[in-house]
Amino acid sequence: MSFGDILVAKGLASPEQIVRALDHQKTNGGRIGESLIALGVVTQEQVTSVISEVPPAPLNLEETGVDPVFLLQLMLKGMFLERMEVPSQLAEALKLSVGIINKLLQDAKDRKLVETLGAAIGGGGAIPEMRHALTKAGREWTQEAIENSQYFGPAPVALEAWQDRILRQRVTNETISRTRMEEAFQGLVMPERFLMRLGPAINSGNPMLIYGPAGNGKTTVAEIIGKIFENVVFVPYCVEIGGEIMKIYDPTIHRSVEGSSGVDTTAGVRVGPIDRRWVPCYRPMVITGGELTLEMLDLKFNPIAKYYEAPLHVKALNGTFLIDDFGRQLAKPEQILNRWIVPLNSKVDYLSLHSGKSVKIPFDEIVIFSTNMHPNDLMDPAFQRRISYKLETLEPPEDLYKRVFKTMAAKQGLELPESIYQQVIDGIRLAEAPLAYFQPKFIVEQVLASCKFEGIKPQFTPQNTEDALANLFIQSHSKSKMGVMR
Repeated sequence: MSFGDILVAKGLASPEQIVRALDHQKTNGGRIGESLIALGVVTQEQVTSVISEVPPAPLNLEETGVDPVFLLQLMLKGMFLERMEVPSQLAEALKLSVGIINKLLQDAKDRKLVETLGAAIGGGGAIPEMRHALTKAGREWTQEAIENSQYFGPAPVALEAWQDRILRQRVTNETISRTRMEEAFQGLVMPERFLMRLGPAINSGNPMLIYGPAGNGKTTVAEIIGKIFENVVFVPYCVEIGGEIMKIYDPTIHRSVEGSSGVDTTAGVRVGPIDRRWVPCYRPMVITGGELTLEMLDLKFNPIAKYYEAPLHVKALNGTFLIDDFGRQLAKPEQILNRWIVPLNSKVDYLSLHSGKSVKIPFDEIVIFSTNMHPNDLMDPAFQRRISYKLETLEPPEDLYKRVFKTMAAKQGLELPESIYQQVIDGIRLAEAPLAYFQPKFIVEQVLASCKFEGIKPQFTPQNTEDALANLFIQSHSKSKMGVMR
C-alpha cells in the first residue's frame, strides 16, 4: 500500500509531485511524507492527519486481534493448498509481516506440524529464506481445518476492529460544499433549486427518496452522489466472527486507490508499517434494482467452502447504497422497507449467522430509494417520516429542455436548427408525451447512427429526426402514446 496513492486519492498531491518527492527522498533520505513537506506540497498537519487514519500494522500476534490458532490454520492452508514454502510467500498471501509468519512457523514446528527443508531464494527477493513443509501430522491437521472452512487468503481483522473502523469513517465526516456540488453536477443540466436541496441531504448522511417520471435523471443523480466524496476509507478483505470468516472486500464494488499516484509501490514510498489486511478505497457505491430480494440483504453462507459473503448493504458501508426502480422488486415494497426500519432508525444492523448467533454492526451509509412511482403508492406516512429527504425530479421546462438539447448536440459536433427543434417539440406533443431530460441524448444518438448508416456527415435532417421520434415512442393504432423509453 503506497502512502503516495492515498495522498493522490485524497487530492492532497498529484502524481507528478509524488515523483518529485521520491527524487528528493533519494537525495536527502527520510520518509516520503518528510520530502513532500520539504517541497511544500503538503503540511505537517496534513501528513499527520493522513497517518492517523491509516490502520497500523500489527507488530505481534496479539495485535492482530485474531486467535493465533486461527492464523496458524490459515497459514498451513497456504502450505497445503498453494504449496507455499517460504515466509515471504506466506506473508504476502496473508497480508501479515514476515515476523508474525515466523512466529507462526515456530509454533507449527513446536507442534510437529511443520519441518524445515533448508535454505532457498524467497519470493520477496534475493535474500535466502528457510523452506518449510508440512509433516504428516501437519497435513492431517490442515485437512481437518479445510473441512471446517476452505477459505484461504488475507488474514481477517477482528470484528471489534471493523466495527470501530466503520465509526471512524462515517460519511458525515466529509462535508460536501456548494462548490463541490457545482463541480460534480456541471455536466448535468438540472434546476438550481433541486441541487441546492440535494446538498444538505447528502451532508446529513440520512436516507433520501428521489422520485419522479422516468427519464429525468434520478439514477444519474444518485450515481453522482456516490462519486462526489473524496475521503479514502479502509475496507477489510474479511472479518473473523466467532471463528468464521465473512468476506467484505469486493473488487467489483470497492475501488482501490492502489496505483493512484502512478508510482511503483516500493519500500521507499511507504510511510511506515501499514496493516495490509485493509484495502484503501474510495467510498463505495452499490447499485441494485429490480433484482433485489430480501435474501440479498442477509449474510450468504457458502455451504461448500464454509465461509460467509457480506450482503450488498454491508459492502456499501461508509458509502452509498442505491435501490433503483424501487417498487419493482420481486419482494413487496413494504417487505423491503420493513427490513430497513431498524438500520435507518437506530443506525445499527444485525447480521444472523447460520448457527443462530446475531452480530451487531454500525450502519453508516447513505441509502437512496429511487422510483418513478408515487411515494404514496409505495410506503405509508409512518415510513415516509423515516426518510428525511424527499426530492422530486420534475419534467424539464421548455427553456431548460432546449438548453439540454443544444448541449447534447454540440458535444457531438451537431448544430441544432430551430426548425428541427420545433419538429421535435411538435412530435412530442403529438404523441401526448411529457418532455424528459433523456430525450435529447436519445434523439442525438439516433441521428448519428442514421448518418453513419447513410455515409453522410453527421447532421439533423427532417427524415432522421422523424425516425428518431418514431423510435422514441410506441404508438397505438389510435395514435395515443403507449409508452416512453427510459
